[in-house]
Amino acid sequence: MDARFLGIPDLAETPSVAVVVDVMRAFTVAAWAFAQGAEKIVLAESLDEALGLKARHPDWVAIKDGPPAPGFDTVNSPGLLRSVDLGGRTVVQKTTAGTVGALAVKDAPLVLCAGFVVAEATAQLLRTRGSDSVTFVVTGEDGQADEDLACAQYIARRATEAGTDAAEFISRAAESRAAAELAEGVRQGVHPDDIALCLEVDRFPFAMVATLEGSLMVLRPRATPSPIS
Repeated sequence: MDARFLGIPDLAETPSVAVVVDVMRAFTVAAWAFAQGAEKIVLAESLDEALGLKARHPDWVAIKDGPPAPGFDTVNSPGLLRSVDLGGRTVVQKTTAGTVGALAVKDAPLVLCAGFVVAEATAQLLRTRGSDSVTFVVTGEDGQADEDLACAQYIARRATEAGTDAAEFISRAAESRAAAELAEGVRQGVHPDDIALCLEVDRFPFAMVATLEGSLMVLRPRATPSPIS
């Protein structure tokens, strides 16, 4: 498998397969939303679009980065979201990097959104598909975020070498600038457990596939078969 690792500004063409990685915290939050029962997640292009969708669909749950804000139900924190019942609900998510990265490759035939919590399920889907070329979109810090790059490289390795150990990649993510900012309170809307939750490997047995549904980019979980022991 030919794996390329690109930041959002480096996406010059539409890839055939894109894996959009945002570990801290967009796609860890998305995975938790599905675990809490969400049916789908609409990836909004702007805060205004998220608020507009929420206004038209009052039963939808709107999530944003940073501190709480009028019109939004909660913030982009897995630690906070894990106590929210989202059974059958639609979530609208707008974040600084993750949703931007997914929308940047919205025309790709296959778009997966990922973090460590769905790493093996994502790698398994890539293996099943037999993709020759995969573009990993490293969303944070214009492609320089080491937590996202580490996760992307781990998934790429797992797609071809199923026994790859996560320890080295998790260590890099734990020492990243994003982890430090979360730990030091530089970022707002943070739960004390967020870093640990973002670094859990294979917490959930599903991949997350984003597709265009009309004019909206919609993320849904896709279960993967359990490995034969």
